[in-house]
Amino acid sequence: MQFKSNNKVVQFIAWFCAIIAVVVCISISWWSYSLRPVTSKQNEYSSKILIPSGTTVKEAADKLQKEKVIRSSLAFYIAARLRLYDNHRPFLLKSGVYTVRSSMGIKEIYMLLQSGSQEYVTVRIPEGLTMTKIATLLDEDGVCSKEEFLSACKSSKLLSEYGIPSENFEGYLFPDTYFLTPGMSGAAVVRKFVDTFKLKVSTIESLKKYTPEQLHRVVILASIVEREYRVESEAPVIASVFTNRIKKNIGLYSCATIEYIITEIQGRPHPERITYNDLKIDNRYNTYKWAGLTPGPISNPGMVALTAAASPANTNYYYFVLTDKQKGTHTFSTNFNTHIAAENGYYTKQAAGRK
Repeated sequence: MQFKSNNKVVQFIAWFCAIIAVVVCISISWWSYSLRPVTSKQNEYSSKILIPSGTTVKEAADKLQKEKVIRSSLAFYIAARLRLYDNHRPFLLKSGVYTVRSSMGIKEIYMLLQSGSQEYVTVRIPEGLTMTKIATLLDEDGVCSKEEFLSACKSSKLLSEYGIPSENFEGYLFPDTYFLTPGMSGAAVVRKFVDTFKLKVSTIESLKKYTPEQLHRVVILASIVEREYRVESEAPVIASVFTNRIKKNIGLYSCATIEYIITEIQGRPHPERITYNDLKIDNRYNTYKWAGLTPGPISNPGMVALTAAASPANTNYYYFVLTDKQKGTHTFSTNFNTHIAAENGYYTKQAAGRK
């Protein structure tokens, strides 16, 4: 009886050991399989993996498996949690955008995601865009949503932090080429643009002692000049025309302000031409109805317009009209009759050219 009992124990132990051996073999095989690249280098494909701030290791692992650049999210998670490839420090997942190739093993991906060697989205912001158009660009490039960016542009907390006496950051979103990361917050993008604005403006000598209110007036003027000039050398002259008119309390008569009302305030498509009815729009941005500067900037000006607005040319001009569309040059006048003659001469030439 004792012999049979011992025999059963031996059999149980044998079976238990056999099961353990099988489990170990399967685990080793699974682990070895999971660590291998998904494809060879000859058949590799790549995927851009976005790791937003706050992403957990498990979420990152699941995303890698979903994109089919690793075989097992569990294997990646175990490797990270057990510090298998860097036991001197805990695995630190860094946010960003990474290009992961299917020929990369888990160790290589493990090292990449904590290296911070992320990729950037190149976003070029041209001079003269409004903040809503910039928001659309950022949304299309996958940096941040249009709504989030516009919300940050109107943040009273951010405006107070930068000491900007306005209801939004229109005019202070400096046009430049930026290297941004997908998933950035709207506030982070606004900060980057405004920090660049402050850096650039600090190089304009005449603005160094300006108060925020004085600077704001320059930014408003620059935003209008930005939308009017085409040839760089004419920007200070156009600024002088507006400055002269402001001194005489004459309306600026800028079509760019009418376009701003139509597209940004009324939300209508960009007009092919400005009509007389448009000039009658009852809005404080209408420089045909009210003298002086507009309540706020109508675009985000670059250095040419900012420099011109800070130091307008010394002229006695009160009028200008585009007279060479191909070159983008204007004719400047001191009185209305000369201005009308220049304008009529331009349209006469245009009509002659169509015959």
